Amino acid sequence: MNYQADLKLLQECRLQSVMGIDEAGRGALAGPVVIAAVILNYNDPILGLNDSKLLSAKKRDLLYDCIIRRAVAFTLIEIDALTIDRINIRQASLLGFSKVYQVLQDKAEQALVDGRDLPDDISGWPVIKGDQIHACIAAASILAKVHRDRLMIALDKIYPEYGFAAHKGYGTQRHYEALSRLGACTEHRQSFRLS
Repeated sequence: MNYQADLKLLQECRLQSVMGIDEAGRGALAGPVVIAAVILNYNDPILGLNDSKLLSAKKRDLLYDCIIRRAVAFTLIEIDALTIDRINIRQASLLGFSKVYQVLQDKAEQALVDGRDLPDDISGWPVIKGDQIHACIAAASILAKVHRDRLMIALDKIYPEYGFAAHKGYGTQRHYEALSRLGACTEHRQSFRLS
């Protein structure tokens, strides 16, 4: 991905800075949804940014380290399974968008949020497939995905029978078989269809 969409937006809207926001884990059966916000340094472009789902795990890890080192600013938050069950996954994602925005709002003039939804308290725009269009959203996508994958690998050590390290909490055949055999653990989203 190149930086052209970001630079064009900055120029057309006469902005000095923009924040990209994205989430990971929205469709998983277990674990948190993780939301990231990133403000890139457009004078120091990071090569290879793209939608995290289109990158290998090795490439995501390398880019994660680059983003952490070279971004102007970034933040990550987790919304746990209990909160997701209480308010639903859409509201949990919107809550996360608002929280990361609040952390970085003094450092960026506007925000670009991946998807259709934009919370009322965010100044910016929703961008469908934004992680494939804007470098700042792609960077947020990578941070959220890598952070969440690492959380799920850690949870695998606590609940090895579910195979979280392999499927990261998503609804694979192996995961459904484990749920059928063992029932849900505290990391599962009870409001999701688990069978």
